[in-house]
Amino acid sequence: MQYITPDLCDSYPELVRVVTPTITRNYGGRSSFGGQIVTIKCHEDNSLVKEQAGQPGAGKVMVVDGGGSLRKALLGDMIAENAVKNAWEGIIIYGCIRDAAAIAELDLGVQALGTIPLKTEKRGIGDLNIPINFGGVDFIAGEYVYADCNGVVVSAEALSMPE
Repeated sequence: MQYITPDLCDSYPELVRVVTPTITRNYGGRSSFGGQIVTIKCHEDNSLVKEQAGQPGAGKVMVVDGGGSLRKALLGDMIAENAVKNAWEGIIIYGCIRDAAAIAELDLGVQALGTIPLKTEKRGIGDLNIPINFGGVDFIAGEYVYADCNGVVVSAEALSMPE
């Protein structure tokens, strides 16, 4: 499904929370995406990102609070390919990715702060499905997120595109 965040904001102004323009760059093959939020909080360790990408993700978006680190990539092509195999709608990372050219070819929405070629160490450190906050918005597991080239919006309930 194609999501247009300005239309969602216009149609549901009382329901959406708009993330300040920290993450607006699309890296994945999907130009827009949305779904139910699964949160991960981690810092320069993508163990939980890898683990969750291996779980069923239909109708879900992984929202990763990497603390805004620009030093290590929390997503690479192999994890992204696994997310596609498991039907994830997309991944939003408050941090960096790598393998951007390969990720751009995948049927997956990916937004991040930027790219860096360095991978993380896997130490098994991080938290799953806890409330996280970046861009002035709380991301709560089970709520909904929608993203496109205009930005990212969050809602406590599922939204449909206006006709």
